[in-house]
Amino acid sequence: MVKLRTVVLTSSVIATCFAQTTLAQMNSKDHKWITLGKDAALTIEQLVPGLLSERKIIKKPVVNGEVSNNDNISPDKQSTIVVRSINSKRIEVLSVYMHRLFNRCGGFMVHPSYQSAHKFLKQTHRYVDRAKHRAASDIAETTYSINQQQQVAQLLPQITESQIRHTIGKLSAYQNRYYLSETGVQAAKFIKRQWAHLARNRDDIQVKLFNHDSYPQSSVIMTIPGKTKPDEIVVVGGHLDSINGGDPRLTALAPGADDNASGIATITEIIRVLLKNDFYPERTIQFMGYAAEEIGLLGSSDIAAQYREANKKIVGVVQFDMTNFQGSANDIVLMEDYTDPAQNQFLARLARTYLPEMQIGYSKCGYGCSDHASWTANGYPASFPFEATMDKLNWKIHSTEDTIEQSGGHALHAHKFAKLGIAYVVEVAIPFSHDF
Repeated sequence: MVKLRTVVLTSSVIATCFAQTTLAQMNSKDHKWITLGKDAALTIEQLVPGLLSERKIIKKPVVNGEVSNNDNISPDKQSTIVVRSINSKRIEVLSVYMHRLFNRCGGFMVHPSYQSAHKFLKQTHRYVDRAKHRAASDIAETTYSINQQQQVAQLLPQITESQIRHTIGKLSAYQNRYYLSETGVQAAKFIKRQWAHLARNRDDIQVKLFNHDSYPQSSVIMTIPGKTKPDEIVVVGGHLDSINGGDPRLTALAPGADDNASGIATITEIIRVLLKNDFYPERTIQFMGYAAEEIGLLGSSDIAAQYREANKKIVGVVQFDMTNFQGSANDIVLMEDYTDPAQNQFLARLARTYLPEMQIGYSKCGYGCSDHASWTANGYPASFPFEATMDKLNWKIHSTEDTIEQSGGHALHAHKFAKLGIAYVVEVAIPFSHDF
């Protein structure tokens, strides 16, 4: 379980919390509906009465993914996820509490209406339950097989720590990558240019900005089309934004070297090595840099929902968010909550096969702790390999001190994640040609 941290909130944050009007005085247009973990909701309701709406807002609670007919049961007793309402101007206050109390990046998801939030909660339960049954299925065994040893063995030595470190340095040099700031917008464009440069010799590859309606920062998507199974998609992603939890967000210094320049750098190195070797997959691969994760998984929520609406077939999703701080003895920690058990098992098998010197651990990070939750909630198998157990992660994130110096000035830990990532991509996307 996630351990609460001892925190002292700044006077400006406290003032913001209590200077707002009561929910009864708000117009409905000021409201946003959110889903968040019950543990977080109960704690925040005790610390900041009035920040969230009243608790019993679901008329018929969700039981095992379905709406119960028993109106006498409190919904909070039936689910680890709850629905709340919040003034849209106070969402960033909630984000501060989620960061400082639970160390969850986001930790909640925003929905346009009560109906959509309630539907989202139901489908999350349904998909999580389905994933548990899928773990032992023949489909999972077929999808997650290991038979590309020669190709993976050829690529692994080409993963370079210095390349990862270089990308971390470039991204953390921005004042911040906040989703509303100009530097946040420019950082997304920089990632697009960098990925497009890596693909400059491949006419089949597309690198595009995915624009969002309600904020200026774009997500970035690279598509390597599959040769024989183009409709089957393998997604590898991480968020590109950063945040300072205390100072004015638009101008605050938020280098975000670990959170999450390290994840984007890990993905970039996977791309570099694949394209250097002229890799053509049977399945389509999409590498994604998500906008606005720190404020409620906004970018990945938009993308995953759009993919579900279009009935796109996602074979698997892996999230790289914070890969360069080894706070615990484990080299890679697989998050077990709101992820796909079958794919988690496969990642552990990949590590045992290709990276036997590494120690693999397991932990839980709570609801909505990173972008994998967006995919899980839309019914896609997602995994989240993380840098440490939750009680020993990098406590300097969301501050001016989230620099590469916290990781010893190198990217050796992220180097491990890039190796795991390239093994995953090759085994699941499958090489079309074995001639590298």
